[in-house]
Amino acid sequence: MDNNNSEAILKEIELKYQAIDQKTETQLEGLLWSKPITYWDYIQTDALLNLQIQRTVLPDEMVFIMYHQVNELIFKMILWEMHQISYCKEIKTDFFTERLMRISRYFDMLTTSFGIMEDGMEVDQYMKFRNTLTPASGFQSAQYRLIEFCSTDLINLVDYRYRSSIDRDAPFEFTFEHLYWQAAGKDYQTGKKSFLLEEFERKYKGMFLKHMEEYNTINIWQKFKQLPDVDQKNPELIQAMRHYDHTVNITWVMQHLNVAIKYIDHSGKGDGEATGGSDWRKYMHPKYQRRIFFPELWTKDELANWGE
Repeated sequence: MDNNNSEAILKEIELKYQAIDQKTETQLEGLLWSKPITYWDYIQTDALLNLQIQRTVLPDEMVFIMYHQVNELIFKMILWEMHQISYCKEIKTDFFTERLMRISRYFDMLTTSFGIMEDGMEVDQYMKFRNTLTPASGFQSAQYRLIEFCSTDLINLVDYRYRSSIDRDAPFEFTFEHLYWQAAGKDYQTGKKSFLLEEFERKYKGMFLKHMEEYNTINIWQKFKQLPDVDQKNPELIQAMRHYDHTVNITWVMQHLNVAIKYIDHSGKGDGEATGGSDWRKYMHPKYQRRIFFPELWTKDELANWGE
């Protein structure tokens, strides 16, 4: 490195610390005592690899735990990309498309990874350790709900039976009580909620309501509508939007459903009940959920036969 380049870098460093009222020499002196970074410190390997705590002595429970932890890490990556799209003030088509493709690749990976669950655990072991998980359920993944709020207008997440009575001006609390996944733990006749749902809401409802309001006008669909009209009609971009919608709301869901069917319905070893007590067959199947992020991008026939 030549002297001119070194001086230029030092000048940039000085300007950086002046901007936050810090002494450059103090920051530089701190470098004398800092230790070199290592892979394990940067990735926090030790902490990460000590987060797997089994409740049983059954080996395949470790597969179950780690697979779900990997899912949550991928969900965090998806939310990271969504935040960039939503908070880009003057969204450009190339930026939107690149981030959308990142999100789709993450969900493609999640979808194709279900073989780890479907073929990677002995049914006998699963049917034993799952009894120690009640009433916990994958339904209680808060990040997955945040992904939904970030993806589409809230009306598309409302239970299909109640959409005609709810619009964009409805209070967020009212809309929340009619989201499609409420059906997994709520009797709409009596209003009674299951323990699964009550605990989920006790921990996350405040955050969910805040997120619903925050992303009401900056979700993926709303940012798509901010793109130039010509780009909104671009066949490749439309197909990318449709791919994301189909992957999350049909492919991903059906893969999850098929794993559940294998272990708790068709194995002959279970009672067909979910650990959280939900009516999982109707809750999970796309044709009952009718959850579609971008309905404007699908034909009438495609919408009518969603999930068939």
